[in-house]
Amino acid sequence: MVTLAPASTDTLPIVRSVEDLRAQVAAWRGQGGTVALVPTMGALHDGHLALIRRARELAGHVVASVFVNPTQFAPHEDFDRYPRDEAGDSAKLASAGCDLLYAPTVRGMYPEGFATAISVGGPAEGLCGAFRPQMFGGVALVVTKLFLQALPDVALFGEKDYQQLMVIRRFARDLDIPVRVEGLPTVREADGLAMSSRNAYLSAEERARAPELNRALVEAAEALSGGAESGAVLDTVRARLQGAGFGTIDYVELRDAETLEPVVRVDRPARLLAAAWMGKARLIDNVPVLPR
Repeated sequence: MVTLAPASTDTLPIVRSVEDLRAQVAAWRGQGGTVALVPTMGALHDGHLALIRRARELAGHVVASVFVNPTQFAPHEDFDRYPRDEAGDSAKLASAGCDLLYAPTVRGMYPEGFATAISVGGPAEGLCGAFRPQMFGGVALVVTKLFLQALPDVALFGEKDYQQLMVIRRFARDLDIPVRVEGLPTVREADGLAMSSRNAYLSAEERARAPELNRALVEAAEALSGGAESGAVLDTVRARLQGAGFGTIDYVELRDAETLEPVVRVDRPARLLAAAWMGKARLIDNVPVLPR
């Protein structure tokens, strides 16, 4: 029998254990239902809710997980201050059509004596993988656990974290995990800034400058699609970001859209990706680049 945490009328049923999650999924399966999973770290915004709405179209039942995963954070990063609001997240999920919130504890996900890690290469190399070397191993570990815990038919992730999406697709194929991994285009604010939970770290002045990241990438993608050589275009993006008040620029790179191998000219679908700091917020964004 599934034991649900108490929930008010504007929040979802919540399960916190693998046993209760599996019992609910098994009950849906027993009625011929299909299941979609939307993994999140909480602090939900409209980008997350777009994933829920798309999941609703793809499956009969939708599970969202909220878990701030410690294994993908380095000791100096923002694990402790990462925004958390379970009650608010639950209400938002309910409004978007989610059926169940899975909110495990750290001890539940990584019990005493836990000794397993996953090493990922390929699309995990370079880009964010060079600046956050612990990240994708931690993502692979927690997402693999979530896939095996929920056993969904389909799982949905946003293209804002494009490298992460490619890493998840790669290890799901490599490990023969029977789940279809769907990506959803980045959901943006009206001025083009990619929606992100970390946007909360921006001051009002920084928030006003932050959309230059997307504007610079969009204009660069247009030039690259027209056949421009990447070196000069990427230098222009870096200069624009510095001029807009960004601090450290971790990377601005052109990569193959499927393999994430570096490319110089666009003769097949590519992706232009960037990560740069605005104050205390590390902003990432990417745009597609298609050959003409």
